Amino acid sequence: MASRMLHVLIPGILPAFMAHAGGWAVITVQDLPDYAEAGKPIDLSYMVRQHGHTPLDLLHGSIEATSGRLTATGTVSPGGKPGLYAASITLPSAGEWSITIRSGFANSNVTLVALTAAERGGSLTRPLGDADRGRRLFVAKGCVTCHEQIDVGPHLAGRRFDVAYISGFIAAPPSTPSRPGGSLMPNLGLQQREIASIVAYLNSDRQATDGSRSQSP
Repeated sequence: MASRMLHVLIPGILPAFMAHAGGWAVITVQDLPDYAEAGKPIDLSYMVRQHGHTPLDLLHGSIEATSGRLTATGTVSPGGKPGLYAASITLPSAGEWSITIRSGFANSNVTLVALTAAERGGSLTRPLGDADRGRRLFVAKGCVTCHEQIDVGPHLAGRRFDVAYISGFIAAPPSTPSRPGGSLMPNLGLQQREIASIVAYLNSDRQATDGSRSQSP
């Protein structure tokens, strides 16, 4: 049973035995929007990967969003290839919405960083900064799983990285673990803008609390 249990991809406490049993998976969301519009569907594609690599197919997932006491539910359908799913949800009103995707495989869920929805027909003119976008992507792409919630990737908080080096590392991860006993980092096929935003987040003051600089993860 333990090998079928999955780690919950939301900030919080993770039972230590799950990582050691190998019973964890990652949800990675593709094409995450910066903002939403109330009353207009948001279409999200996501992958479910056991151990960060193996696509998990034929799952019956779900998606919901909450804002205060308001709740909205959407639909999830197969995405056309193994491990890929297509989700759609409409936020009924303007405000800050927390979107949760439940993979349908044990307790593997992801709650994204809150998404701002504008009034229907309106717009949000304030651009989202790279570090803020990177914070959202750090959760949506599953980085938080290996690097903060389970002990398979190095801890990144409090460190700064050479931009060229870490950008190349994320774009094309090496074929061997970066540390003994670690897990291989998957190649998520991230866009250059996504990589730049994640790097900006990693090198932001919130992450680099000790002022140190590192050349490798």
